[in-house]
Amino acid sequence: MTAKSRQILEGLQHKTGLFSAAAKDVKTGYNRAWIRDNVYAALGLEAARNRKALVKTYRALLDIFLKHEYKIDWMIRQPNPKHAYRYIHARYDPVTMNEIYEEWGNKQNDSIGAVLFKIGELESKGIRIIRGSKDIRILQKLVNYLEAIEYWQDKDNGIWEENEEVHASSIGACVAGLRQISRLVYVKPKLIQKGQEALNNLLPRESESKETDLALLSLIYPYDVANEKQRDKILANVEKLLLRKKGVIRYKGDNYYNKGKGEAEWTFGLPWLAIIYRKLNRPDKYAYYMRKTVAAMNKKGELPELYYAGTDEHNENTPLAWSQAMYMAAVGA
Repeated sequence: MTAKSRQILEGLQHKTGLFSAAAKDVKTGYNRAWIRDNVYAALGLEAARNRKALVKTYRALLDIFLKHEYKIDWMIRQPNPKHAYRYIHARYDPVTMNEIYEEWGNKQNDSIGAVLFKIGELESKGIRIIRGSKDIRILQKLVNYLEAIEYWQDKDNGIWEENEEVHASSIGACVAGLRQISRLVYVKPKLIQKGQEALNNLLPRESESKETDLALLSLIYPYDVANEKQRDKILANVEKLLLRKKGVIRYKGDNYYNKGKGEAEWTFGLPWLAIIYRKLNRPDKYAYYMRKTVAAMNKKGELPELYYAGTDEHNENTPLAWSQAMYMAAVGA
């Protein structure tokens, strides 16, 4: 099963190093590359110890930022007004690395925090992502960009690319990213402090409109920015309110792929919970969520994006790179 998942995941990676979010030929737009999805997809490469492919992904992400450096400079120099089109875009063509200009909710601050976090962490493990002064320069500019947009109070579209609010998952990703990258570039201590204070004031809520949300699991893994009390509350809320048979719903009232029968069940929520409980030394719960993950695979051994509420029917976004990678990370590949 693990070898099959590795084969599936690696089949979604392009020669550039970037991953399509789902199958390369899917017609939903998931053939494109999201910054965030690439970070999560790369967790599978890391678990599989495929260092060459792992490094290629992060260098490709750095190349995207370098290609669009003018946009980052513009925001740093002139942060107001903060129109959506001026933000670092979340989605790109995985072959040309060109920005996808379509407007659909591309203010996604967590994606920047995610890249900073993993590059900082991988470098600390001796995995060399940074090639030279250009990479250092763009990483410093990403830090300055987060300061310019005032990430700790910036209303972004969040992980799910929806309504603009201050999201705990976005703030937490940036806090984690700034902490990790501070070993490599200059980060003002106050920049982290402001984010941590805002996060503590918001948790255990995800946002003003959402009490709990699947995205909050990111504050436990991979970012580890929730304290013990916050962590336990997030887990209790997710398991009580969002857990379903084939996956975890994103939040109560989610309309995405909702056929009027209830919220869609996202498969990556299951291995996500498994990873967390393994880290908490709870083998019983780890095994429980691993069994549920395997049960959510389709006949091809793929983990699709989601299943329609209460059914065995999944949507067309399969295999989902994020889901396959989370399973591999949960197994320890």
